[in-house]
Amino acid sequence: MNTPNPQVSGPFFHGTRAALAVGDLLCAGHPSNYRPEIIMNHIYFTAVKDGAGLAAEIAAMLGGGQSEPHVYVVSPTGPFEDDPNVTDKKFPGNPTRSFRTTSPLEIVEEIADWPRLSPHSLDLWRSRLTALRENNAEIIN
Repeated sequence: MNTPNPQVSGPFFHGTRAALAVGDLLCAGHPSNYRPEIIMNHIYFTAVKDGAGLAAEIAAMLGGGQSEPHVYVVSPTGPFEDDPNVTDKKFPGNPTRSFRTTSPLEIVEEIADWPRLSPHSLDLWRSRLTALRENNAEIIN
């Protein structure tokens, strides 16, 4: 359940392969980048720019074809909570500063100053994600 999180401040970032414009809204209800057979009940974001860059790179890699990664500054339009996929279950607390919400995220601006992954790092992530899919890794939705 989304709960207000007043102790957390931005800026907040979202990484994706979607080309979006300022003012667009990101909404839940789309397939997972990691398990496309799962329709996501939440939209995910982070207060760590590099984390959003990683998410963008993975989304573009899994999108195939000519997918390009994009990182956006976003503004939550409603309450949000820590992302349980990486919080406490895998890492104590929330060191990744990752969150999720059922409310839309508004695109504030696109940024370009985030570190890109090397081809070697992308191959490592591709292997990790393949292993997760083959083992039916749980996504807390």
